[in-house]
Amino acid sequence: MKIYSVMDPEFKPYGQILEGYDTRQLLEAMKAIAMPQSGTAYEPSIAALEACGIFAQMQDNVYGGMPVQLGMCWGYNTKLNCLEYHRDSEVNVGTGDFVLLLALREEIEGGRLDTSKVKAFRAPAGVAVEVYATALHYAPCHLSAEEGFRVAVVLPKGTNTDKPAIVNKNAEDALLWARNKWLLAHPESSEAAEGAWIGLVGENVDIAG
Repeated sequence: MKIYSVMDPEFKPYGQILEGYDTRQLLEAMKAIAMPQSGTAYEPSIAALEACGIFAQMQDNVYGGMPVQLGMCWGYNTKLNCLEYHRDSEVNVGTGDFVLLLALREEIEGGRLDTSKVKAFRAPAGVAVEVYATALHYAPCHLSAEEGFRVAVVLPKGTNTDKPAIVNKNAEDALLWARNKWLLAHPESSEAAEGAWIGLVGENVDIAG
């Protein structure tokens, strides 16, 4: 699989680089959080990260004053496993370079997406990357099996918390997996085993090697 850069023109349909932000304090706070023994961890809101000055800048400048949360996804991963989308953009900042596996919502057909549509993008350490609401994404991938990845995640407040109780009104409602989180799972994923909508068809993309 070819790995593009988020600086390449191929990234334009999926997101953009947010310029003008000093991420150094945030990166140091992220590095202070211990890595998991294996797999990945995710916390939607982490007080130590939200104490950084960039939190208010993200809330006021990037999200126009809407309430947001600043958490982190971290650990070890090289596989696609799932793709998700939100009704809003997500901002990512990594302590080291990392890879995002992305597709477009418009490529979903009948609640399913062929994984051959997925593209890989490498994001540089310390750069704020906006992933548009129309871009499908999931856990970042590491480039070093020893170091893993630490990626800050900025989203509207409440996203990825408990799923609201709903009565399904349409086919999309079957994809709702958590608050403001619509999920398509690959059959091989743990999420599929837990009952998530199996919406990824084809190879479970793996960038290892």
